[in-house]
Amino acid sequence: MCRNIKTLHNFKPPATEDEIRASSLQFVRKLSGFTQPSKANQLALDRAVDQVASAARELLDSLVTNAPPRYREVEAAKARARAADRSAHPTPDALLSGGSGSAPWRRYSASSARSA
Repeated sequence: MCRNIKTLHNFKPPATEDEIRASSLQFVRKLSGFTQPSKANQLALDRAVDQVASAARELLDSLVTNAPPRYREVEAAKARARAADRSAHPTPDALLSGGSGSAPWRRYSASSARSA
């Protein structure tokens, strides 16, 4: 879930309300453990998203930096290049397990412990 929460500070153009709300929604989903809340919990989660979005907007508006702004297109291109590099050069663990190699809890399993 949290992989979708993006850094929103120091970008040109600045973060939009939709981006802030999307990050707030992901944060509340992670905290609550719900991706689709029940009708009984919907109001509480909607209120939490509104409050987190408000706090996030206040935070972003108050942050200062001397660093030059980052450009979304450039950062997106860097991310795509990193993803392509990862898929073109899998880790040794990924080759052995047949997986992505990004899940360390898969490296040790009960079956491997019994065979050792």
